[in-house]
Amino acid sequence: MAYTTIDDPSAYFTTLLYTGNATDDRNLTNSANAGDFQPDLLWLKERGSTSSHQLHDSIRESSKAVMSDNNAAEDVDANRVQAFQSNGFQVGTASTVNQNTITMVAWQWKGTGGTRTAFESEADNANNEYDLHVNQAAGFSINAYVGTGANSTVPHGLGAAPDFVVTKQRSQGSRGWTTWTNALAGTQALDLNETNGVYTSATSWNSTVPSSSAISLGTRVGTNEDGRNFIMYCFKSIQGYSKISSYIGNGSTDGTFVYTGFKPGWLMVKGISANSREWFLFDGKRDPINPFAKYVKAESTDAEASSAFGDFLSNGFKVRSDGASYNASGQTFIYYAIAEHPFVSSEGVPVTAK
Repeated sequence: MAYTTIDDPSAYFTTLLYTGNATDDRNLTNSANAGDFQPDLLWLKERGSTSSHQLHDSIRESSKAVMSDNNAAEDVDANRVQAFQSNGFQVGTASTVNQNTITMVAWQWKGTGGTRTAFESEADNANNEYDLHVNQAAGFSINAYVGTGANSTVPHGLGAAPDFVVTKQRSQGSRGWTTWTNALAGTQALDLNETNGVYTSATSWNSTVPSSSAISLGTRVGTNEDGRNFIMYCFKSIQGYSKISSYIGNGSTDGTFVYTGFKPGWLMVKGISANSREWFLFDGKRDPINPFAKYVKAESTDAEASSAFGDFLSNGFKVRSDGASYNASGQTFIYYAIAEHPFVSSEGVPVTAK
């Protein structure tokens, strides 16, 4: 097997830092090494102020956002993200994305550039009506589907079982972000908008882990309410580019070393063995030198804070904190990491660390 199929991860994921200026029709341009790309999933967060995370994607209109820190319905604001562009995106004057002097972070995943992979009506598909965008090379897909209220399935298109699944009802409030990861059973779930630990939820996934072709949905209103619109993001580990797995904390400042097979450029960490464990989001753009410390929390509107979590290494990351939120002894922590560059290129050439 090749060391990696993706020598330059910036072809599929990039982090853009910018400072708001409150001007309309502002174009924000990527400078990815492999060439600029149009994002299909855009995750925005104010760093220097408290506001909700804004998640936009190319299946929905750019003005539509869902917020990872709450259970509200989809929100529409024409002054927020105004367009996805071939090398970035355009924002308006909304304070959540372009407040004057406020620093911002924009995480971007490349999918299909807005091209629909498939669409089926309910008449053609005995399960759910859906609209699917897939990038198998990067292990990423988006599915906008309509719930049926009955046990059913929706495709993910990845060609192999996903390792991380997040779904959100768009059309009604009081519906959270139901989440599954490969550390869980088909009867379990997490909430992206909460600090709770793993819980039993047989009706979320119909007691079935994702297959190589589809996500099973039960009767829970948070994943499959009849006639309601949902958005689902699916991610699969790709050797040398991304890794979704778990580690066990040791409660020490000489913490766990986690092998990923690449130097991470973006990292999400969440404890699942206990409650009051946040969803921490780190990246190498905000912390280009070790230790990486600057974080925002997916379930919180809090501004960016800092706590020396650990080091990004050439082949993984090393936890350097004894904090219970990401290194409690004997507890399980899930993570999703995306490479800044692979440990070894597709030609077998080692790459150096920071």
